[in-house]
Amino acid sequence: MAVAPPGPVTRLARLVTELTAPVVLVTGLTALIGWHGAGGAHGLAWALLAAVFAAGIPFAYIVGGVRRGRLTDHHVGIREQRRVPLLLGLASAAAGLALLAALGAPRPVLALVAAGVVGLVVAVSVSHWWKMSIHSAVATGTVVVLVLTFGRSMLLGVPLLGLVGWSRVRLRDHTVAQVVVGGLVGGLVAGVVFAALS
Repeated sequence: MAVAPPGPVTRLARLVTELTAPVVLVTGLTALIGWHGAGGAHGLAWALLAAVFAAGIPFAYIVGGVRRGRLTDHHVGIREQRRVPLLLGLASAAAGLALLAALGAPRPVLALVAAGVVGLVVAVSVSHWWKMSIHSAVATGTVVVLVLTFGRSMLLGVPLLGLVGWSRVRLRDHTVAQVVVGGLVGGLVAGVVFAALS
């Protein structure tokens, strides 16, 4: 992997990348949708269960992989290392979706996890030959879900997408094309799947 130049701008890019990591955005968005979509603490409990499968288990696997030396970093920066973590994430999210549906979880939570499953199917398929930005996909999907849930005022989050993309390119983890395609895929999946099911 190419190494980003040292300095304060690169440190800022690293901070943006960490704060907008998929595990952070998925967990936060799931909690927010659960709270809003199912009335407070009851919805939050459903959201936390969903987040365990959609973010917690996959991230724990990645952290374990880094500690054992099978993965180079917790963002899985090397494309060839992505397949197994993405497949595990897909299996975990799909199992969580099945469990949530069987237990009668609120529709918005189910819709969010279903969008995540579809997004992971695309990510697994693409990562076989190209390193699409999952940061960008999740960030764009997050903004789309917020707009669909809370209205046009959430479009104020759009500049964040540029910041996320900039951080990934600045750190030399992705090209501009990989960031743009990731964003388009994430936005499209969220716009179609979440909107249809919620």
